[in-house]
Amino acid sequence: MAPSWSKMLFEKNAGSKNLLVVSSVAISLGAIIRAFTWNKRTPQGKIGYSSLKLPEEKQKNKVALDSNFIKQLTRIIKILITGPFSKETGYMLLIALSLISRSYCDVWMISMTTLIERTIISKDKIGFKENIGQFVTAMPLIAIVNQFLKYGISALKLNLRTRLTLKMQDHYLDGMTYYKVNNLDSRISNPDQLLTQDLERFCDSIVELYSNVTKPLLDIFLYVKTLVATAGYKTPLAMIGYLMISGVILTRLRRPVSRMTAEEQKLEGEFRYVNSRLITNCEEIAFYQGQGREKKTMRESFERVVSNLQDILNFKFSIGIVDDIIAKYLATVVGFASMAISFFSNKERHKQMQSFEIMEEYYATGRIVLRMAEALGRLSLAGRELTKLSGYTSRVILLMDVLDDVKQNRYVRTQVKSDNKDKNEDEVCGEKIKMDTAFEGLIFEQDHIIRFDKVPLVTPNGDVLIKEMSFEVVAGRNVLVCGPNGCGKSSLFRVLGELWPAYKGSVTKPHAGKLFYVPQRPYMTIGTLRDQIIYPDSIGHMKVKGVKDNDLKVMLDKVHLGYILEREGGWDSVQDWIDVLSGGEKQRIAMARLFYHAPQFAILDECTSAVSVDVEGYMYAHCKEVGITLFTVSHRKSLWKYHEYVLYMDGKGSYEYKPIDESNTEFGS
Repeated sequence: MAPSWSKMLFEKNAGSKNLLVVSSVAISLGAIIRAFTWNKRTPQGKIGYSSLKLPEEKQKNKVALDSNFIKQLTRIIKILITGPFSKETGYMLLIALSLISRSYCDVWMISMTTLIERTIISKDKIGFKENIGQFVTAMPLIAIVNQFLKYGISALKLNLRTRLTLKMQDHYLDGMTYYKVNNLDSRISNPDQLLTQDLERFCDSIVELYSNVTKPLLDIFLYVKTLVATAGYKTPLAMIGYLMISGVILTRLRRPVSRMTAEEQKLEGEFRYVNSRLITNCEEIAFYQGQGREKKTMRESFERVVSNLQDILNFKFSIGIVDDIIAKYLATVVGFASMAISFFSNKERHKQMQSFEIMEEYYATGRIVLRMAEALGRLSLAGRELTKLSGYTSRVILLMDVLDDVKQNRYVRTQVKSDNKDKNEDEVCGEKIKMDTAFEGLIFEQDHIIRFDKVPLVTPNGDVLIKEMSFEVVAGRNVLVCGPNGCGKSSLFRVLGELWPAYKGSVTKPHAGKLFYVPQRPYMTIGTLRDQIIYPDSIGHMKVKGVKDNDLKVMLDKVHLGYILEREGGWDSVQDWIDVLSGGEKQRIAMARLFYHAPQFAILDECTSAVSVDVEGYMYAHCKEVGITLFTVSHRKSLWKYHEYVLYMDGKGSYEYKPIDESNTEFGS
């Protein structure tokens, strides 16, 4: 086989040469056609059956290199670069100066390499030693320039990521935004992916693009200046013309990359979310022995990731062939051809030169031309990084838009379609509201009172649970909330806690800091035993309030948890409290947390279901002693004596609010 290939490649046989040319052209055309066909594919490609789709109107938005991309990128850059004297601007300047120094070093090394070769050919030992000495002397300086460049790039990536991440965290954790993004708006299914990996990749991509464009531009400027002086203007002009033509072609062919990049990040985020759900709900899944079903879900998600990555791999294979041909090899051919113009033109200067002088000029010019061809190729390939940046930009802009919208109570949510014959069980009124309708409900702040005035209970999906609610609770009047599952108890508290917006009417309530919620499964934060009681306060807030550790010990005693202080090693003990504490202990910690904050009103949502009746009664009695008015959800009949009113929801769209007496204790169990 080897001899036959040798004949085809090296013998001066017209048939073999024609066959080789035809084969090369066919492969090139095949790769170009393959790349063009990718531009006509649908945005979702093979992975259009994702179970975590974005709303339809957002799916129609294309990821492309256009004026919209420039506007989006400019919007993000305003966050990243705050001014001409910012730290980020300083690192950009450091990178630019390092790149300029690096380019001058490259030109100097080309000149020095040519001189060293000349002394070797002419057997000039003295000149050889002098040139080698200069080369060795310059090595530390060149190494320092290289390290300054690497440091500047890495530091700029880190600072941009820090600034963008902190900015997005501020928006995400502003008020209830994080809750609304995850529960009231369906445009983002994986905010953790966007806030971590996508922000990092965006910052890496924009810095890489900056350095990969700046260096070739500087190189081209210096090389053009040198070539015009030695070979005339035709050589650099021909290569720059080729750059413009090849850039247009490659940009057209690379259009799918930005869309693929955005799709890759979305699917990777979905796969991470599926895995995190298994960790979060592992106990419930284990009780159901649902590992088989979860495995199926994880496999389906991973298959979508693999399918998308395989599509990207196939596209990169095709476009890679075109990239190599256009940006590397043809650029080199154009460089040789343009350089030959100067030497074939029979210039008077060349006629007066000896052959070794022409050879020396050829080597020097050739190296510059090859370096310029490489610079032009890198500049052309920078479009590849630009298309990837477009994909990351669309993801960051999506996050910014959603955060801005939910802060203004503007939500986009995929509506759940249900057949009239088989309605969703939450549609107790048989009505559904389009959630793109503006929310007209008002929130008023007033101490020592909670009042609902003609407020409908509407789920984020638009299901109407109760058409209109009106009731008033004054401080000192404990209310027991009863009703079947799905009747709207939790929905009521979400509106009261401003987790859900009020659709209409008005809600009068104390400031959020004077209204406290205690759930059935209390949240245990990362930190010390002390942190579990004072959450969400820090130890600094605790000291400002004048509360001491001895006061916290009294609160633990009130919930019959005084023993835990010694058992866990003191207030500063750090444990995985979710696993260390039993269900009843966690509920009692939550009640101690309530006593610490001492709000005007407290919502107790089945928060003592794992606590004995006697301890439960003691805690409720203490709430009354310290003046905490209770909204309690519970089915325990023993708690009725601690309440004065009952709010009963029948699950069919109606409710009753009246004093507790012997006639309505039947609601208890």
